[in-house]
Amino acid sequence: MTKIAIIAALAGEVQPLVRGWRHEMRGDVPLWFEQRGDQHRVAAFGGIGVAAAARALAAIEHDGPAHRIISIGWTGALRHEHAPGEAFRVAAVIDAATGERFSCAYQRGPDDALEQIPLVLATLARFANPPEKRELLEKYGADFVDMEAAGLARIAAARGIPFACVKAVSDGPAEPLPDFSRFIDARGQLQVARFSAYALTRPWYLPALIRLGKQSKKAALSLRSSLLAILENVATATP
Repeated sequence: MTKIAIIAALAGEVQPLVRGWRHEMRGDVPLWFEQRGDQHRVAAFGGIGVAAAARALAAIEHDGPAHRIISIGWTGALRHEHAPGEAFRVAAVIDAATGERFSCAYQRGPDDALEQIPLVLATLARFANPPEKRELLEKYGADFVDMEAAGLARIAAARGIPFACVKAVSDGPAEPLPDFSRFIDARGQLQVARFSAYALTRPWYLPALIRLGKQSKKAALSLRSSLLAILENVATATP
């Protein structure tokens, strides 16, 4: 039996995937379960940031360790060619704070075409604004940025288990979005009421926020399709 931990930050990232799966709460972490052949798939979202992702993994592993970890969710693109709404398999994850680099593992299916150019994601401890996105592109040659994947990759590397990362683009490299980091609490939860009050007094953010909402919904559907293909390939490759 292969237990696969699928970890997102926010509900909207995982909801299209887990429709019809069994649901329960462990503490304050929502979990969904699906049994598919020899795969025991467990999905969770724990909040934004490395610590929140680690808590989600701990909730998944309350009844036994995971054999694979997959980090999923929305990502900011650092290059214009990565269109909002599209999902991508990441080949390597870099911790922007330390420069550590972690490789991702995938099985190829018979009709599977991985990206021809290996894609790189950088994990930053805060929401990246356009200048920071340019810096990550220039410093690491990264394609995307998130706030969780490097923490999960480090855990997988320490245990010697496979790690994969699938991200879908919610915003482009120059999107003029507010600094969401100001509204993330100590447990990685977005303080919606505070953020809404802030945004309502700054109407110039409204067009970008509307685009973000539409792009994020499309991205979540793309994320589901890409992840299901990976899970099927893992099932085919598992003895």
